[in-house]
Amino acid sequence: MFHSNSLFEIGEVSRQLASGVAPARLTELISMAKKVSAKARAVARKQRDKWKLKRWYTIRAPRHPWDFKNIGETIGESDEHIIGRVYEMTLQEFNGDFTKMHVIIRFRVHECVGQDALTTFIGHHHQTDHTRRQIRRYRGKVDDVVDVVTTDGYLVRLKPLIVTQKRVQTSVKQVMRSKTRELLLGFAAKNTYSKMQESILGGDLEEEIRKVVKPVYPIKSVSIRKSQLLQEGVINEKGPTLDDIHAEEAKAASELKAKKAAALAAAMEDESSDETPSILDAAEAMEPDSEKVEAQVGEDENEVVEDNTEVESNEVVAQSEDIDYSSMTVAELKELLKAAGKPVSGKKADLITRLQE
Repeated sequence: MFHSNSLFEIGEVSRQLASGVAPARLTELISMAKKVSAKARAVARKQRDKWKLKRWYTIRAPRHPWDFKNIGETIGESDEHIIGRVYEMTLQEFNGDFTKMHVIIRFRVHECVGQDALTTFIGHHHQTDHTRRQIRRYRGKVDDVVDVVTTDGYLVRLKPLIVTQKRVQTSVKQVMRSKTRELLLGFAAKNTYSKMQESILGGDLEEEIRKVVKPVYPIKSVSIRKSQLLQEGVINEKGPTLDDIHAEEAKAASELKAKKAAALAAAMEDESSDETPSILDAAEAMEPDSEKVEAQVGEDENEVVEDNTEVESNEVVAQSEDIDYSSMTVAELKELLKAAGKPVSGKKADLITRLQE
């Protein structure tokens, strides 16, 4: 009896504490939340939209050897945010060579002039999956790391890779490495950094390595799988300026705009004169002259081929009139019908009739 009364009293005390404390605590939490939300709203009103402050920059390749070529765009708040960025792209995107889609080239922004972000070529590398496909079972791999210095003081690290047709001994690998190293050091000592870029990306330097190493052992492939700029040298200030490049781009844009306007005007005149609209003519007017010349040459070649086929068909008809088909066998007649693309079923008389048609 005493035990049950004590439990009842404890329960009443706990209910009284809960009913007395909870409303005050809840009110305090609500007031704190209101203060925090009011401060957050005030900060949000004062904070400006960062995206409105940003602007677009045109990324340009180095002056040598690419004459400030436009290679992309990037966005940033100021020049300080742009300088130091590294921009990567495939060699296919850079020059349109689809055989070099596995080559990744890298540029680093070193200066901003207005809306132009000027870059420096800092190296390239081949994709890993492409390199792995070159190295198969029962083939030999000869790789090396060579640091070279160009005539204008650029320190570059090159990593050549030679894949042989079969496995080779270590002594043969050492000879191939030494010949490759001598060639790379000598090439860098006679050329500038821009010339080295052209030779690496164009494949000329790889071809020189192939000529030197091929007498030692049969070669499957040769490549400069990676290059890295370690230290910059003397910057060459000769060449076209940004103003010249801007003038050329503006001139090209105006010429293209004029061609488009002329093509559209010609198309509108054709429609107004109730003639068939020539959209293809308008598209051809906007094509470069080189493509038009190639298309004209292709049409001339097709005409020559058609003329030749007509002459040949006439000769075949003339010859068919002189041939005595009745003296030929059925197998020979079927062969002639196959060559002419006609049915070969039926009797001998039917075959002769088809050949004489």
